[in-house]
Amino acid sequence: MERLKKQLEFIYEIDKVKSIIRKTRLFHKDEYENDAEHSWHICIMALVLSEYADDKIDILKVIKMMLIHDLVEIDTGDIIVYNKTQINVEAENKAAKRIFGLLPDNQGDEYYELWVEFEERKTPEARYAMALDRMEPLLQNLYRDGEDWRINKIPYEKVIKINKKVSDGSKKLWEYIKGEIERCNEQGGFLNE
Repeated sequence: MERLKKQLEFIYEIDKVKSIIRKTRLFHKDEYENDAEHSWHICIMALVLSEYADDKIDILKVIKMMLIHDLVEIDTGDIIVYNKTQINVEAENKAAKRIFGLLPDNQGDEYYELWVEFEERKTPEARYAMALDRMEPLLQNLYRDGEDWRINKIPYEKVIKINKKVSDGSKKLWEYIKGEIERCNEQGGFLNE
């Protein structure tokens, strides 16, 4: 029963991820997405778009990474990817150890290692997972013709520079999304500097 109690404590704790509001809006509403919605959406994307991964991947491992990668934001909050100066790697690592430490040792260690693997992007699964993690907010911004980029004063060049990492996991997906970002730019989706 002690094992079950720890697992349930973890489950209760991660419910907080539903309250972490991200900086991008849902496709069909003006509401901002929460971390739980984001994680669910990129897991579906991983399944649907897996044929575009550059390398052979273990899709279950990818989905595990995507389901847990933002749990650290329970402690650290969401930081917009374009403001790297606010990201505190030490705080995120501390949060990962605390949150995954709620689980029985073998599960906590597995999830922490998956989280580290995702952050380091050294495996095909981590690179593919990161590609989709970056791609979903791009699609949200593109769906709204760049509105959130304009609101947050994010220039075209920065969007390209920060998000070209999508190509590390899928060159085909990056080729497509880069073309859409360029189209958005040509149609006034970014503020002129």
